[in-house]
Amino acid sequence: MKHSFIALLEDKCTSCMLCVRECPAWCIHLDSHTVAVTEEGARRPKKVNVLDSFDIDYSLCMYCGVCIDVCPFDALAWDEHRALATTNREDMFLGIEDLRPSDRS
Repeated sequence: MKHSFIALLEDKCTSCMLCVRECPAWCIHLDSHTVAVTEEGARRPKKVNVLDSFDIDYSLCMYCGVCIDVCPFDALAWDEHRALATTNREDMFLGIEDLRPSDRS
């Protein structure tokens, strides 16, 4: 059985942390910060989370897809076009740049 690759669509990610909390292997790490955005006509600024880092440790990942299923914003998806093979554990820890879908790199 061939495992697919989990890709991050970072423009859809709101840093809600559902994927991090629901991952049974605890292999997802996410950091973000809050920014105040002022909208025209609003009485006060709206607070928006901004994604700083998103990492998946594929040496721990079970490829179960729970993170993809629980994401309410469709920010995670299966990417069939990539294979991950290495002999170094450090190379299994991928960040935002590495998690972009192969057709959108």
